Amino acid sequence: MQFSRRNFFKFMGVAGASVAALPSSARAWKSKAPPDSYGCLVDLTRCVGCRKCEEACSEVNKLPAPERADCQCTIFDRKRRPDDKAYTVVNRYFTGKLDQFDNPLPTYAKVQCMHCQDPSCVSACLAGALTKDETGAVKYDVSRCIGCRYCMVACPFEIPAYEYHNPITPKVMKCTFCYDRISEQGGLPGCATICPTEALTFGKRKTILKVAQKRLKENPGKYIDYVYGEKEVGGTSWLYISSVPFEKVNLPALPNKPLPKLSETIQHSLFSYLWSPLALFGVLGAVMYKSNKVQEEPQNKGGA
Repeated sequence: MQFSRRNFFKFMGVAGASVAALPSSARAWKSKAPPDSYGCLVDLTRCVGCRKCEEACSEVNKLPAPERADCQCTIFDRKRRPDDKAYTVVNRYFTGKLDQFDNPLPTYAKVQCMHCQDPSCVSACLAGALTKDETGAVKYDVSRCIGCRYCMVACPFEIPAYEYHNPITPKVMKCTFCYDRISEQGGLPGCATICPTEALTFGKRKTILKVAQKRLKENPGKYIDYVYGEKEVGGTSWLYISSVPFEKVNLPALPNKPLPKLSETIQHSLFSYLWSPLALFGVLGAVMYKSNKVQEEPQNKGGA
């Protein structure tokens, strides 16, 4: 039995028509964002680059001490990213701002997992090792992880890291949002408890958004009139306000639409009903049967 390229595309056309014929409710995508999740506001105008958040994060998550924790000069000479040994890092940027003596003014920016409202990593995970928690955290279950690392590819912020040096039991490593401290102890993420300049403000995401918008309204000459993370990829749990353009502190320009929306819509359209896969395989079988029958008919005529 042969199945040619042309017949394959015939099948795909029928399959696509089948998807289009499904009720709109079957194809509708629904956000999984928790209705009353937490969030954290980062005010870049208040950050002084002390890196106390790095120290607190390492202590809470039992990670190695931050690289050159007592050095606030040469550590900023290179841009760092979160990895399997550090869930959050602070970088320094010179964006063209000058002080009263025309000396360059630095802007410091903390980076960590953004804990998206509709996370691409969760959508991409084949084994369900990543889930969105009601606190707003993207949780990781190492017992389910199969090491495919699709989450690393899917993340628009390039955050998940992998324990490549651990060949036996490697894990995906990233900021946990300290969900156990929030849900079980009623506390705050480690980084938010220690910031000496109150550059980090933690609370319900809806409240944090109001705090951010209030600061922008009351200080129009100080801030760019925009809250980064309010809408990016459907919204994130970490929000930023700044006096300099966000792209200059390595916060990428991203669409407002949640990235899982397209892929999950296709999946739900195909498999929202129990009979849907059976119907599609039935169509495939019919196409193959017809193709085989057409090929056999000339042989039968020749034998007669």
